[in-house]
Amino acid sequence: MPLNAKALGAALHEDLTLHSTLCRRDAGAYQKAIRSGDQVVVACTQEQRLFADLGQQTEGAVSPIRFVNIRETGGWSRDADKASPKIAALLAAAHLPEPQPVPTVTYKSTGRLLIIGPLDQAEQAAALVSDVLDVTLFTQGPGNAGGAQARRFPVLGGRITGLTGWLGAFELQWAADNPIDLDLCTRCNACVAACPENAIGLDYQINMAACSSHRDCVKVCQVAGAIDFTRDAAAAQTERFDLVLDLRAATATPTFLQHAVPQGYFCWDGRDMATLLKLRELVGEFEKPKFFVYKQKLCAHSRNETVGCNACVDICSAEAIASDKSRQQIKVNPNLCVGCGACTTVCPTGALTYAYPSATEQGAKLKTLLSTYTAAGGKDAVLLLHSQERGQALVEELGRAAQLKLAQGVPAHVIPVALWHTASTGVDLWLSAVAYGASQIVVLATHEEAPQYLDGLQAQMDVAQSLLRGLGYTGTHVQLLRATHPTELDAALQALGQTRQKTPAVAARFAVAQEKRSTLEMALDHLIEQAPTPMAERPEAIALPVAGSPLGTIEVNKDRCTLCLSCVSACPASALQDNPQLPQLRFIEKNCVQCGLCATTCPEDAITLQPRLLLTPERAQLRVLNEAKPWACVRCSKPFGTVKAIEAMLGKLSGHPMFQGEALERLKMCSDCRVIDLYSSQSETKVTDL
Repeated sequence: MPLNAKALGAALHEDLTLHSTLCRRDAGAYQKAIRSGDQVVVACTQEQRLFADLGQQTEGAVSPIRFVNIRETGGWSRDADKASPKIAALLAAAHLPEPQPVPTVTYKSTGRLLIIGPLDQAEQAAALVSDVLDVTLFTQGPGNAGGAQARRFPVLGGRITGLTGWLGAFELQWAADNPIDLDLCTRCNACVAACPENAIGLDYQINMAACSSHRDCVKVCQVAGAIDFTRDAAAAQTERFDLVLDLRAATATPTFLQHAVPQGYFCWDGRDMATLLKLRELVGEFEKPKFFVYKQKLCAHSRNETVGCNACVDICSAEAIASDKSRQQIKVNPNLCVGCGACTTVCPTGALTYAYPSATEQGAKLKTLLSTYTAAGGKDAVLLLHSQERGQALVEELGRAAQLKLAQGVPAHVIPVALWHTASTGVDLWLSAVAYGASQIVVLATHEEAPQYLDGLQAQMDVAQSLLRGLGYTGTHVQLLRATHPTELDAALQALGQTRQKTPAVAARFAVAQEKRSTLEMALDHLIEQAPTPMAERPEAIALPVAGSPLGTIEVNKDRCTLCLSCVSACPASALQDNPQLPQLRFIEKNCVQCGLCATTCPEDAITLQPRLLLTPERAQLRVLNEAKPWACVRCSKPFGTVKAIEAMLGKLSGHPMFQGEALERLKMCSDCRVIDLYSSQSETKVTDL
């Protein structure tokens, strides 16, 4: 790699010594460094295991060690001689501290494995894992050969009615609706031979559609007593397992159809041995971070059992999020959550936030990368956000292809950034990165992502792009890049350099906040301040796409609105407010998250949403959307409603038999006078008169 130690050291404000064989001849320098107690960054991931082993064998080694790849990501490309700013940025980010620890989710597995599928295939799979796992089979037909004569494993049969749970806590429900009890069956095959319709297979289950009730099988099974056509199979049976291996993908529908299946559930095609190797390792206690934080107070999902925002429920590929309208909230099952972060990306309010790493830590990393890159002389930085699994592997494959002169490699101005999942960042972090000086943010999608993730990301990108273009930042700043092969990735990355994007003249200095709305507002404030379009030429408001917009206003049809103010109590963001002194509906546009609860709640259908970014100061100010003349009590003259609302009520109830004469007149009174009039009226029947 063409490394310039002096330039890199100047960018990182430290003296660097260039080593060419740190893992071999220069290993002594590494050992000396790890004895210093200072943090040590090793810019080599190929020999990560060797360096770790060497650190354990070095007496007095106390330094924390971090690893970063600068080879496939920058040093192995056709323009590697221009990659010093990017390499400096990657090294600077490697110095950042590890994410703060968060609560964990624990799984406990004792190795109880359920295998579902044809009996012969299930027995074959069981033989490969039974030395470490406690196997139970659930037969779904005999398969090509039927079961072995020797019964090595417990076998269940019947009709599966339910399978739920996760690693260490799967619950199987089934109906034993077959006359043959597999616990009592001795596999003598006498019933198979005796059945004239061939209704009994080598899975020792009876095809009831073919059976003609001659009961020859019962007669030959008298000794074992395994066949009973009168047995009650209505009662559901249940059993718990730690792991599930499903062999039905080729012949039937697996139990879990969602994109992200629960931990501990595996589909197997009979060939992929990696699946069985994973199964063998899943015995013991396991932990994963609790990736999300939920703040019900900010949630725009439900008010008064009316659903507004449903974005997180719709996008979750693990089906870990469910609606709980009765409690005005959502429920997230941490055991099913896979940490993709898509829910936090589409959440307009920040009620769901990504916890590991947090938005603050992600923002600090992006800011460090971009500021170091710029300080080292880099221009037109592109952030390539990719997953730490297939995405990272694809970037490394591209780097190796470039070293072999088979590809161009990762361009010098493209900075790869590994994420736990590509769906974990959204419009707040993307706009912050542009404010920090990034010319483009490219999200690399491979085959890992669920289809709804890509739709959600594209909707958020459309919002971000509309905002930037409306402010005069020409070019495409945020885009989704789909690639499954290094050749596709190479062509797409090379095409990025063919366009130029407008960026802020001055990079932002704010720190990303944990609250999504706060970060979004700071990014917007900076982008508006630095916008290329002069203030006099800017539009009053920038129209935004309907799908995914977290910003906007509402329009109120004044002819329909009766100022019942039900929308005020439904608004989760305090964007809609009343006036205690006057019958008014007031609005702060800056607070609106476009959740739609106000429109759903309004009994008169008088509210419509309008996604936009208002660029005038009125965006942060209270403004009156509707007001009306107050209705004065006909008895004491105290105002207690609006003329329009009271007249509408009188019109609807005037024909009702319970609201005639004095009763109708009481509707024109305030609550106090209504009670007084009711008790003072001589024509009203009182309880004491009965």
